[in-house]
Amino acid sequence: MQCGECCGHLGLMWAIEKEISEYTFQVRNEYTGERYLVEVTEGLRPLYDDKSVFTDLPEACPFFRKGRDTNLWYCTVHLTRPDVCREYGCWRFLILDPQGNRAGRVMGSRHLHAENPGLQQIWDEKVRNFSETDDVLWDKKMCEIIRTAGFIVRD
Repeated sequence: MQCGECCGHLGLMWAIEKEISEYTFQVRNEYTGERYLVEVTEGLRPLYDDKSVFTDLPEACPFFRKGRDTNLWYCTVHLTRPDVCREYGCWRFLILDPQGNRAGRVMGSRHLHAENPGLQQIWDEKVRNFSETDDVLWDKKMCEIIRTAGFIVRD
């Protein structure tokens, strides 16, 4: 959920090949050579104009920006982003603590990447050995356990 970890390095993958207009670009996938036309979303243009993200993240996607006065990150071409970006899913579930800070992520194979020791403890005690084979039922039970412990689960 807009954490920015992946897109913070996608400048290695996406190159602006041609500026069509002030906010419309042809980009090229540096690995496959595929080309895409992208347009910076009108409401995100002031954010796009701020290039300070590259001071800390020199490898960031050329359209990746941090929100002002927030911890959220934005794809300024989200509506016209390339297919590979549309298809990418970095986590199965995002788990936030009661204050809304990221506590961890459940990855595709039912693996938890925890950043919160309390979440890790709940996972180890109540979720890790939950033996449901049906993914839908496992997801439902896992979410119930984590929410009951006071965390927020987003899919």
